[in-house]
Amino acid sequence: MELEQLRSDMIRAMKDRDKERKDSISSLVSAVKKAAIDEGCREDVPSELVDRVILKELKTVKEQIDTCPADREDLREQYQRRYDVIASYAPQMMSADEVKVFIENNFAEIVATKNKGMIMKNVMGQLKGKADGKVINEVVAELCK
Repeated sequence: MELEQLRSDMIRAMKDRDKERKDSISSLVSAVKKAAIDEGCREDVPSELVDRVILKELKTVKEQIDTCPADREDLREQYQRRYDVIASYAPQMMSADEVKVFIENNFAEIVATKNKGMIMKNVMGQLKGKADGKVINEVVAELCK
Protein backbone atom coordinates (compact mmCIF):
# COMPACT_ATOMS: atom_id res chain seq x y z
CA MET A 1 0.00 0.00 0.00
CA GLU A 2 1.24 3.47 -0.81
CA LEU A 3 0.79 6.54 1.37
CA GLU A 4 -0.57 8.51 -1.60
CA GLN A 5 -3.33 5.92 -2.05
CA LEU A 6 -4.35 6.39 1.58
CA ARG A 7 -4.38 10.16 1.15
CA SER A 8 -6.52 10.01 -2.00
CA ASP A 9 -8.96 7.60 -0.32
CA MET A 10 -9.17 9.97 2.65
CA ILE A 11 -10.02 12.86 0.31
CA ARG A 12 -12.63 10.70 -1.43
CA ALA A 13 -14.19 9.88 1.97
CA MET A 14 -14.28 13.60 2.81
CA LYS A 15 -16.04 14.36 -0.47
CA ASP A 16 -18.53 11.54 0.19
CA ARG A 17 -19.08 12.94 3.70
CA ASP A 18 -18.23 9.54 5.20
CA LYS A 19 -16.89 10.74 8.55
CA GLU A 20 -16.12 7.32 10.06
CA ARG A 21 -14.15 6.16 7.02
CA LYS A 22 -12.33 9.49 6.82
CA ASP A 23 -11.40 9.34 10.50
CA SER A 24 -10.12 5.76 10.19
CA ILE A 25 -8.01 6.53 7.14
CA SER A 26 -6.80 9.77 8.69
CA SER A 27 -5.55 7.90 11.74
CA LEU A 28 -3.68 5.51 9.42
CA VAL A 29 -2.08 8.40 7.53
CA SER A 30 -1.01 10.01 10.81
CA ALA A 31 0.47 6.76 12.10
CA VAL A 32 2.37 6.23 8.84
CA LYS A 33 3.75 9.78 8.93
CA LYS A 34 4.87 9.35 12.54
CA ALA A 35 6.58 6.03 11.76
CA ALA A 36 8.26 7.56 8.71
CA ILE A 37 9.62 10.43 10.79
CA ASP A 38 10.82 8.00 13.47
CA GLU A 39 12.65 5.93 10.86
CA GLY A 40 14.09 8.94 9.04
CA CYS A 41 12.31 8.47 5.71
CA ARG A 42 9.92 11.38 5.89
CA GLU A 43 10.05 12.30 2.21
CA ASP A 44 10.09 8.88 0.56
CA VAL A 45 7.87 6.52 2.57
CA PRO A 46 8.37 2.89 1.46
CA SER A 47 5.26 0.76 0.97
CA GLU A 48 6.73 -1.84 3.35
CA LEU A 49 6.58 0.73 6.15
CA VAL A 50 2.98 1.61 5.27
CA ASP A 51 1.99 -2.08 5.35
CA ARG A 52 3.73 -2.58 8.68
CA VAL A 53 1.91 0.40 10.23
CA ILE A 54 -1.45 -0.79 8.84
CA LEU A 55 -0.94 -4.20 10.42
CA LYS A 56 0.00 -2.60 13.74
CA GLU A 57 -3.09 -0.38 13.70
CA LEU A 58 -5.24 -3.36 12.76
CA LYS A 59 -3.92 -5.27 15.75
CA THR A 60 -4.59 -2.29 18.03
CA VAL A 61 -8.20 -1.97 16.90
CA LYS A 62 -8.70 -5.73 17.26
CA GLU A 63 -7.52 -5.47 20.87
CA GLN A 64 -9.96 -2.59 21.43
CA ILE A 65 -12.80 -4.78 20.15
CA ASP A 66 -11.72 -7.70 22.34
CA THR A 67 -11.43 -5.60 25.51
CA CYS A 68 -14.58 -3.55 24.97
CA PRO A 69 -17.12 -4.04 27.78
CA ALA A 70 -20.07 -6.23 26.78
CA ASP A 71 -22.63 -3.59 27.76
CA ARG A 72 -21.07 -0.98 25.42
CA GLU A 73 -22.48 -2.28 22.13
CA ASP A 74 -22.31 1.20 20.56
CA LEU A 75 -18.57 1.39 21.21
CA ARG A 76 -18.03 -2.15 19.95
CA GLU A 77 -19.84 -1.30 16.68
CA GLN A 78 -17.69 1.81 16.23
CA TYR A 79 -14.49 -0.21 16.73
CA GLN A 80 -15.76 -2.89 14.36
CA ARG A 81 -16.44 -0.34 11.59
CA ARG A 82 -12.95 1.10 12.10
CA TYR A 83 -11.49 -2.43 12.00
CA ASP A 84 -13.31 -3.13 8.71
CA VAL A 85 -11.92 0.03 7.09
CA ILE A 86 -8.35 -0.69 8.20
CA ALA A 87 -8.64 -4.37 7.23
CA SER A 88 -9.51 -3.32 3.67
CA TYR A 89 -6.02 -1.78 3.41
CA ALA A 90 -4.11 -4.57 5.15
CA PRO A 91 -1.81 -6.70 3.01
CA GLN A 92 -2.89 -10.28 2.37
CA MET A 93 -1.29 -12.60 4.91
CA MET A 94 0.07 -16.06 4.14
CA SER A 95 -2.00 -19.04 5.27
CA ALA A 96 -0.64 -21.78 7.52
CA ASP A 97 -0.18 -24.07 4.52
CA GLU A 98 1.76 -21.41 2.60
CA VAL A 99 3.97 -20.78 5.63
CA LYS A 100 4.65 -24.49 6.01
CA VAL A 101 5.64 -24.83 2.33
CA PHE A 102 7.87 -21.73 2.59
CA ILE A 103 9.65 -23.06 5.66
CA GLU A 104 10.12 -26.54 4.21
CA ASN A 105 11.49 -25.16 0.93
CA ASN A 106 13.82 -22.53 2.38
CA PHE A 107 14.84 -23.86 5.78
CA ALA A 108 14.91 -27.64 5.41
CA GLU A 109 18.36 -27.97 6.99
CA ILE A 110 17.33 -25.94 10.05
CA VAL A 111 13.99 -27.77 10.38
CA ALA A 112 15.91 -31.05 10.45
CA THR A 113 17.57 -29.95 13.72
CA LYS A 114 14.10 -29.54 15.36
CA ASN A 115 15.48 -26.45 17.15
CA LYS A 116 12.37 -24.26 17.42
CA GLY A 117 14.26 -21.14 18.52
CA MET A 118 16.69 -21.32 15.62
CA ILE A 119 13.89 -21.91 13.13
CA MET A 120 11.82 -19.00 14.47
CA LYS A 121 14.83 -16.68 14.43
CA ASN A 122 15.52 -17.39 10.77
CA VAL A 123 11.93 -17.54 9.55
CA MET A 124 10.58 -14.44 11.31
CA GLY A 125 13.08 -12.19 9.59
CA GLN A 126 11.87 -13.23 6.17
CA LEU A 127 8.15 -13.53 6.87
CA LYS A 128 7.69 -10.39 8.97
CA GLY A 129 4.70 -8.54 7.58
CA LYS A 130 3.83 -11.40 5.24
CA ALA A 131 2.44 -13.86 7.77
CA ASP A 132 0.98 -13.62 11.25
CA GLY A 133 3.48 -14.47 13.99
CA LYS A 134 0.99 -16.78 15.71
CA VAL A 135 0.52 -18.77 12.50
CA ILE A 136 4.28 -19.06 12.04
CA ASN A 137 4.70 -20.19 15.64
CA GLU A 138 2.01 -22.88 15.25
CA VAL A 139 3.53 -24.17 12.01
CA VAL A 140 7.05 -24.29 13.50
CA ALA A 141 5.75 -26.08 16.60
CA GLU A 142 4.09 -28.66 14.35
CA LEU A 143 7.29 -29.14 12.32
CA CYS A 144 9.36 -29.64 15.47
CA LYS A 145 7.24 -32.54 16.76
